[in-house]
Amino acid sequence: MPLHQVQPRRLYRQIADQIAGLIAAGEFPPGSRLPAERELASKLGVSRASVREAIISLEIGGLVDVRVGTGIFVVGPKEPSNTHRDAGPGPFELLNARKLVEGEIAALAASEATDADIAALREAVDRMSAHVDDFAIREESDRGFHLRLAESTGNGSLELVVEGLWNQRAELWGRMQHHFHTTELAQQTIRDHAAIVRAVAARDADGARAAMHRHLARVAREFQRGIDESGRAAADAVSKEAGPAKHGAQRAARLPSMK
Repeated sequence: MPLHQVQPRRLYRQIADQIAGLIAAGEFPPGSRLPAERELASKLGVSRASVREAIISLEIGGLVDVRVGTGIFVVGPKEPSNTHRDAGPGPFELLNARKLVEGEIAALAASEATDADIAALREAVDRMSAHVDDFAIREESDRGFHLRLAESTGNGSLELVVEGLWNQRAELWGRMQHHFHTTELAQQTIRDHAAIVRAVAARDADGARAAMHRHLARVAREFQRGIDESGRAAADAVSKEAGPAKHGAQRAARLPSMK
């Protein structure tokens, strides 16, 4: 019997495949609403963050439609696109790695950054602020900020690490941004970066580390904002959706724990 290479699968992909299987089996028919993320997480024995990543990957694959403020609706019983399977780390995994690495980079930059480095960091923040409504320019400036911060440590390997982390921001990350981006959140991101620069300029290593941690923790909170809590009661009042919603809640019991 020929042996095949075993490929490890990320947790969010395991969750997504399980839900996709139930959709294909007709447990969640087209037009029905999936159980709330909190309920799915409880049934599966996983975090809401992992469920969120799974749901977004299913949306990319064309199986569900995420409507922020209302819920997650089944589009059709088909296999998700293979191009999105195990494409890379999920957004929360990436944010955890960035917090670990970039927090220490910010602390080191507080002691190693030159006046020119600090000026360049301020210029990046100013550019983000001037183009707060231009997503492409703001993203480019954001990337430049984090790379220049790493460069200011004087350690080229750290710059390469940050560049690698940034390049892992794949379609799953972009879809999260699409759903949860607002102008106010963009402005808060700018304020986060300004706080990091102030700490670096003050040669406050602990303050720079803490500012970076607060920034990345806030991004994680943005990506975990509720999809369905705020609008679920109103949606249940609509008769054509109330039935599928009840159906979805009953089917949640069919999801085995992944512990």
